[in-house]
Amino acid sequence: MSSNRRSFGIAALQLKLDEADNLELLLQKIQRTKLRYPWVKMIVLSELALRGVGAQHARELPSAEEDAFCRTARELGIWLIPGSMYEKCGSAVFNTTPVINPDGEVVSRYRKIYPFLPYEKGVTAGDQFVVFDVPEIGRFGVSICYDMWFPETTRAMVWMGAEVIIHPTKTDTIDRKDELSMVRASAVMNQCYIIDVNGAGAQGNGRSIVVGPEGDTLHEADTEEEIISLYLDVEKVTQVRERGMKGLGQTLKSFRDGKVRYPQYQPGAVSPALEQLGELKVPE
Repeated sequence: MSSNRRSFGIAALQLKLDEADNLELLLQKIQRTKLRYPWVKMIVLSELALRGVGAQHARELPSAEEDAFCRTARELGIWLIPGSMYEKCGSAVFNTTPVINPDGEVVSRYRKIYPFLPYEKGVTAGDQFVVFDVPEIGRFGVSICYDMWFPETTRAMVWMGAEVIIHPTKTDTIDRKDELSMVRASAVMNQCYIIDVNGAGAQGNGRSIVVGPEGDTLHEADTEEEIISLYLDVEKVTQVRERGMKGLGQTLKSFRDGKVRYPQYQPGAVSPALEQLGELKVPE
């Protein structure tokens, strides 16, 4: 890597996890990863890695577990995205991803905007997008699992300047292959990196993937435990966005310059076609 480029070492941990209290195991895996790959500056875990599914696990934040992640980030001098955890806030429960900087500070918390309804019961939708800056590297965004199924979420973060999307997920179903196609499409449509990290073992069927701004798969994991460590050339995002994907489509410029008013986003808009679909509930 050229020294004047914005290169950044990142590790996505696809871990074999039980639906249990995994805090000590996660801290151990984070520490071992930094020891094995000292050049890594950010470590990312999968959705709900801490305890698995179940809104009954919700804790108010900051919590003792979040504090433990903060201490580890500070001791190792890394950015840490510890997957997500259920956050209790009054009577509401959110699926929340903390963003922890190398000083051990929580710089932001992202609340999943699209809980996996009707299955992710008792979880309230967040309504704020989160982007954060890694000094001298670039702007990162965070979304969680089912958010990816709504392309507006990724486009919103890119509109806010995100060059790298961190995307913890927890998928153990046959639609994992469809999610992989979405990650590739989202990366190339938005000309950004996407770090999509799934759980393994009881928590997921793996196949984490890292995709670059021209739709290139930098790594696709298998179904077992795997530590995915690589360098991101963040400067490439600027190059691709300015010059075009593979020297072709300058998509974000066209989106910026377009004058179309999308009917679905107008105040009070109602779709008779979507209204006919009925209630959001588990199929019988």
